[in-house]
Amino acid sequence: MIPQNDWPRLLLHWFDAHRRELPWRETHPRNPYHVWVSEIMLQQTRTETVKDYFCRWMEQFPTLQDLAQASEEQILRAWQGLGYYSRARNLHKAARQVMVEYGGTMPRDAKTLQSLPGIGAYTAGAIASMAFGQKVPAVDGNLLRVLARLYGVDQDITSTAGKRTLTGLAETSIPEDRPGDFNEAMMDLGANICIPKHPRCGQCPLIEQCRAYQEKRTEQLPVKRPKAPQKEFAAACGLMIREGKFLLHKRPAKGMLASMWEFPMVLEETEKEARQGLDELLQGKTGEVLWEHKHVFTHQIWTMKAYVLKEGIVPEGEYAFFSPEEWEQVPLAGPHAKLAAFLKKGVDSKERV
Repeated sequence: MIPQNDWPRLLLHWFDAHRRELPWRETHPRNPYHVWVSEIMLQQTRTETVKDYFCRWMEQFPTLQDLAQASEEQILRAWQGLGYYSRARNLHKAARQVMVEYGGTMPRDAKTLQSLPGIGAYTAGAIASMAFGQKVPAVDGNLLRVLARLYGVDQDITSTAGKRTLTGLAETSIPEDRPGDFNEAMMDLGANICIPKHPRCGQCPLIEQCRAYQEKRTEQLPVKRPKAPQKEFAAACGLMIREGKFLLHKRPAKGMLASMWEFPMVLEETEKEARQGLDELLQGKTGEVLWEHKHVFTHQIWTMKAYVLKEGIVPEGEYAFFSPEEWEQVPLAGPHAKLAAFLKKGVDSKERV
């Protein structure tokens, strides 16, 4: 068995020399609001992408109070492009709850933090340990992968039993004096060295303690059940233009991309069905294809085509015409923001001519 008091010390020594310079790590002690926002943004999003979003967010909403006082539309607009918009809505709801129930001060313990919208066990552990020095692990994919290899754990790390085993190992290993640094070190090690495929074992500070390396199983561990295949859809988008403005639709308040604006769109299994559905929705006739794009979500893939619409009517519901300048003030659903950018580029080019 790996000495419990040995490898965390080696890990922290490595972390002191190699920690990543990230904008949310700049304050000492760590700002709880910064930890919270960064950890929510980092869910399902690459660190390099989050850096700029985090800095812009803090310029617009520098404090938890500023976030609580903002409108949902402002929040969604600031989040545009990060995807998984429920994260932004939950940040907003939780900020307002903290203002009302805790006088604007973030709770210090992980259990209370988990009572806030959008904060699960991992995020609660990150905030409690990094901002408040609480001895709790932040159990994410990086930590699970590192510990599974380090201890040679054969259990599926996505299973309840596997997570329980590895969480227990983390709880017994986390040092009393530097719990936040320990959690961040595990993140950095998993992100840069103990990566999912082809880990860089030669650069790892824990190579001599790693059971997977000793047993030549670094490519086999961790055990993880395969993801279900993504469902594919054809997406037909309609471009209805009146007096230089484009018709947009506000999506329902619940569900995927809730409350975001989009160009009128129909999703179907085939391109033919999607185009026919768009013709029926707008009671018009789709013309040439002006734009094509494949957008990959976690569980879905949209093969999108934007059609110039011949005539047509505005359907019932939340529809409105926006100029390119006006749509920059509303939150656009991610793939539709790409279509909007393409259209605006064309409009700007014509104006220059």
